[in-house]
Amino acid sequence: MTAYVASVYLHILAAATWVGGIIFLVVVVVPALRRAPNPELLREAVFRFRTVGWIAFAVLLATGLYNLHVRGIGWSELTAPGYRASPSGKALLIKLASFAVVLVLQAVHDFSIGPRALAALEQGSPEAQRLRKQAGWIGRVNGLITLVIVLCAVIVVRGC
Repeated sequence: MTAYVASVYLHILAAATWVGGIIFLVVVVVPALRRAPNPELLREAVFRFRTVGWIAFAVLLATGLYNLHVRGIGWSELTAPGYRASPSGKALLIKLASFAVVLVLQAVHDFSIGPRALAALEQGSPEAQRLRKQAGWIGRVNGLITLVIVLCAVIVVRGC
């Protein structure tokens, strides 16, 4: 197996981990905890997924940069008008920008709003509801942006 194939494999595995984790949280964990609130279980699930998610982000970043390098796509290609105008060039630029937005939103969610929401929930603070809604909206937006990234990945690799 070549290094490139291993890198693509790890890239897809990390993406599947991130996307699958988001879907699992939204479809299984959050609805279950709404019916039977359990702050300890919520805290455990959130912190475990946060660790897994940031590892997946690191793998996606490292393998993504390596994959671009192997495919001969560098800064000069990304900024060339002809490449930017092509369907795969547009898709790649949208994918990269979307990934950057996801990283920023996830950092705000994981290291600011989320911990404050959990603490407020555990303390029975009235602020818990507002923070939980903010965290939920960030999660939804990130989920939608993640789906855009997956679509762009397909276009980059397979074309339109």
